[in-house]
Amino acid sequence: MSPAEIFHCRKFASKSTKIMLQFLRQPWTWYMAGAIIGLMVPALLILGNKHFGISANLRHACAVCFPSNIAFFKYDWKKELWNLFFAGGILIGGFIAAQYLATPDPVQVHPALAAELKSYGINDYSHLLPSEIFSWESLFSLRGFIVLVVGGFLVGFGTRYAGGCTSGHAIMGLSNLQVPSLIATISFMVGGFIMANLVLPFILKL
Repeated sequence: MSPAEIFHCRKFASKSTKIMLQFLRQPWTWYMAGAIIGLMVPALLILGNKHFGISANLRHACAVCFPSNIAFFKYDWKKELWNLFFAGGILIGGFIAAQYLATPDPVQVHPALAAELKSYGINDYSHLLPSEIFSWESLFSLRGFIVLVVGGFLVGFGTRYAGGCTSGHAIMGLSNLQVPSLIATISFMVGGFIMANLVLPFILKL
């Protein structure tokens, strides 16, 4: 290729990169994410007869790092190694998005929600997670401890007790017409409504 052709190719590549970054940085509508997540179910089934699920990776990680005589961890975790790579990809993708694709503008919040959050002392919209709750300083407060530690424990315990999380039941299980997944999903939704409307406001006022 001539120097002129190389110059034009580089210019085109640079322009294409800028257009792609602008597209990725703009807000996406909720149904685009839903469609992409939903398409992962048939993709995993067709490509490798794999079942979509995230919370099971905690069990796989424990089986890898803490081998013992506990029956729950005695299985061939190597067959599920792909799921650990899948979860790792989520973490890497989140890091890349936060570091290189994030917009410097504050998070857009509906005025009614902003007024409600203000009554709880939450005013930081510079990041996706408000620092009034998700910070080391908040962790050592009663409100932060309940939200981060107690809430994290309940999420982990609940997913294992239910035999899966929202991805395993609400996405994979319902697509396979599994009745237990329907029951679990209904329980998730009812519990979420009760928590968001009755329990969480009380906790945030602490």
